[in-house]
Amino acid sequence: MTTETDATNPEEVETPAGTEAAANETPSNDESSATEGSTATSDEGAESAAENEVNGEVEVNAAEFQSLEEGSAATDKPKDLNRFQEIKVTVSADLGRASIPLQTLMNLGEGSVLELDREIGSPVELVAQGVALASGEVVVVNGCFAIRVTKVYEGQAG
Repeated sequence: MTTETDATNPEEVETPAGTEAAANETPSNDESSATEGSTATSDEGAESAAENEVNGEVEVNAAEFQSLEEGSAATDKPKDLNRFQEIKVTVSADLGRASIPLQTLMNLGEGSVLELDREIGSPVELVAQGVALASGEVVVVNGCFAIRVTKVYEGQAG
């Protein structure tokens, strides 16, 4: 490999041996018009990218974005968070955990009992999207398990 310095980019660039001549050649009119920001179709751009990959070269262009100024329409809209209030979120309760050998797991069947690490009466955590939101106690309501919230965690974000 050899080290070259590009006139437009002063960083040193390593090129594979035998490609120095190809890297130093002046591009043809077709190639220079595509790389100088002309409006080539996406098919032509894909062809050019495929040719460059075959030659071991990759063309990288900086993304251009429209600048956002203060007071633009995007910031003038009121933030109406009420529209999110009806979104359904799955909440789960962690009753406990057990760490067992794979062989024991494979032997589990009807009637097997798996002992968990949480004592009866100890609080369980309510979790949504992997974030602990609250803790509470397990109760029964209309024949179904339920959680009576005893503590809501504050300041939990992300």
